[in-house]
Amino acid sequence: MALKTTPEAPLPVGEVSRLIGGWIDRLGAVWVEGQITQLSRRPGAGVVFLTLRDPSYDISVSVTCFRQVFDEVADIVGEGARVLVLAKPEWYAPRGQLSLRATEIRPVGVGELLARLEQLKKSLAAEGLFAAARKKPLPFLPQLIGLVCGRASAAERDVLENARHRWPAVRFEVRNVPVQGVHAVPQVVRAIEELDAIEDVDVIIVARGGGSVEDLLPFSDEQLVRTVAGCRTPVVSAIGHEPDSPLLDLVADLRASTPTDAAKKVVPDVGEELERVRMLQGRARRCVHALIEREERGLAHALARPAMEDPHRMLDERADHVASLVGRSRCTVGHLLDRADSELTHTRARVVALSPAATLKRGYAVLQRSDGHVVRDPGEVSEGEALRARVADGEFTVKVGE
Repeated sequence: MALKTTPEAPLPVGEVSRLIGGWIDRLGAVWVEGQITQLSRRPGAGVVFLTLRDPSYDISVSVTCFRQVFDEVADIVGEGARVLVLAKPEWYAPRGQLSLRATEIRPVGVGELLARLEQLKKSLAAEGLFAAARKKPLPFLPQLIGLVCGRASAAERDVLENARHRWPAVRFEVRNVPVQGVHAVPQVVRAIEELDAIEDVDVIIVARGGGSVEDLLPFSDEQLVRTVAGCRTPVVSAIGHEPDSPLLDLVADLRASTPTDAAKKVVPDVGEELERVRMLQGRARRCVHALIEREERGLAHALARPAMEDPHRMLDERADHVASLVGRSRCTVGHLLDRADSELTHTRARVVALSPAATLKRGYAVLQRSDGHVVRDPGEVSEGEALRARVADGEFTVKVGE
């Protein structure tokens, strides 16, 4: 619809509505799935009015059909039912309103819903949204718990009463929302996002009582599953009873079989914890006592050894041994000294006997020339030469004769 318009030559509203209607009239019929939120069947009227809503998004569209089209499914279709509608888009120009003219309505059966859920489950699992590696651990003792549940519901009462019975100091941030119907998904998603944005919230519980497959469908919605997968806060799923298993159970960080079970898994029991503390104290006390007793036995055993009973005994034994060694060493050294003295005496006597002085004492003399040279041969001196004669007690001068 490429039109040339200017501020000076605008199109009238009626012309714009007519052009939109012409474009919509060229559209063919389509199959549409949704949930009936409003149903108007006026007595005697030949047209039935419905409002079809997307359960995952806040989007609705009006649907009209002839009475005979709706009468074929009137016994099994009502407000809240999921249906498939074959309809052609229509434009009501006087009000500028878009609607769908239905020519066939089919209820969506439970089997078909389960098949679609299984297909969605495989698709999300392939993305890794259900992987155990991405699941976050729950805190041991949450200070503030976020709770998403129906207003004044049994699920809310079960969670609050059981949690406070187990740990009276626990606090809750509650968001009451519709837990079934066309408004459930967007409001549950909004509540989870609000609680996830609160820094003090340690864990979020999404709780609902049991119900039919159709009642629990909002908790298998793709938008809700992706919202929970993106939460920074651990999320606990407590939907329905034990056999119920919406997709929220798979993406949540922890699955509880019932709201009561969720309270027991999230909040520790103060009595059990005190008993566990007492048990640990008893074990610690017994371990310490056993350690002390073992060390005392080891100490007594050590003190009973001879070395510890008479510490000086070892020193005395060593002292006697040392004294014996000292005596032996003294005897050995004495013998060595005596032998050395005897050898020295004999050597001294031999040296004295062989010394020149001893020879001189026996009457011998040594003749030396003036230069100190000892005379050994008469031919070495000449007649009248003065020589020095050394005897035992001194020296004197002699002259050489003929």
